[in-house]
Amino acid sequence: MVQQILALIVIIFFLSRLFWQKKKDELSNAEFVFWLAFWALAAAAIVFIKSIDRFVAELGFSATGINFLFYVAVVLLFYIIFRLRLRIEKMERNITRLVREVALREEQ
Repeated sequence: MVQQILALIVIIFFLSRLFWQKKKDELSNAEFVFWLAFWALAAAAIVFIKSIDRFVAELGFSATGINFLFYVAVVLLFYIIFRLRLRIEKMERNITRLVREVALREEQ
């Protein structure tokens, strides 16, 4: 119970920072909604951890709900890293193309 309360306090801190950054226009609307949904889901997972434990047990997994959530989080993080890597490579190709065009124009 103490761990849940501490986790919720941390989430409230991050939510306050999120709203503060949005107020200062440091976040786009899409980023704000994404992080708001992320922290809301994290808070819901903490509040309903016992229900998640029962649900995971009904699915036949031997792990607890928190372990299941951890596994899902790791998979999602790897997917996000994969998508970011693709986006970075695309930007690098675009930058290379632009630099070549600028260099050719300056050469003339």
